This record gives sequence, structure tokens and C-alpha cells, in this order.
Amino acid sequence: MKELNKILKTEANISLHQASVINVFQTSVWMKDDLLLELKPFDLSLEQFNVLRILRGQNGNAINLQDIQERMVSKMSNTTRLVDKLLKKKFVKRTICKTNRRKVEIVITDLGLETLKTIDPIIDSTEKNITKNLTQDELIQLNTLLIKLKNK
Repeated sequence: MKELNKILKTEANISLHQASVINVFQTSVWMKDDLLLELKPFDLSLEQFNVLRILRGQNGNAINLQDIQERMVSKMSNTTRLVDKLLKKKFVKRTICKTNRRKVEIVITDLGLETLKTIDPIIDSTEKNITKNLTQDELIQLNTLLIKLKNK
């Protein structure tokens, strides 16, 4: 707790619950900042990167905006806007569904796949660097605890 007080530059009595939430939030921001720094040269946000990885997982098959939204890490993202930005960068293609003209389908382009091939090792290295102070067992425990925390 003293370490958190030092980081927050406060002497206030912070409850264990409060400290835990603040710590998780601060850690999330720190991780996001590190990852964003690596994505900046590619002019990609974390959410755009997430969409590209979702589309790559479709193995060339198209997917609609609603299904992309359901798979997003950040459910608050405006998927239409994200896809529009990826369209401008030529990382994705948008087509109208042949069976339902109101349905828009998205597929990743070769440029999108090639960009991910370049980014993947950079992000992998960054993720390893972020977690380097934890052992394999501690990482397993961390993931177990975070999942437990989310399952209210």
C-alpha cells in the first residue's frame, strides 16, 4: 500500500479494495500505452489492431459488423468507425451480403494480413517485456485471478 501511495503522491488511507481497483486500472493504462507506442508507426489504434486480428481469424471468410463487435476486447468501440478507418488504409474490404442487402460484410485484405505479419512479432515482444517480471506460474495465477475478478 505504501508503494501505491507513493505512486499516487498521497498519504491518504486507501482501502485494499480501492487500492486493488486503482492498481488494475493503472496497470491497464501502462500496458495500453506501451502497446500503442508500438502501433503508432503503423497508424493503428489498439481497437483497429483488434479488428484486424478478428478478421484474420476468419481465414478469408467475411464477417459482419455485429459479429466483429461481439468479439472486440473493448465492447465500447464504434465498430463502424473503426472499419471505415481500416477501409481508408486498404486493410479491409466491405461488401454487401448477397442474401441480405442490408447486411455489410467485412474481410481483411492482403495488405492487412501483411501488416499484421510485420506487427505480430513487435507486439509479441512488447507483451513479453510487459510481463517479464512475472514467472510462468505467476502469469497463470494472474490470469486466473483476473478472470475470477471479472466473473462478478
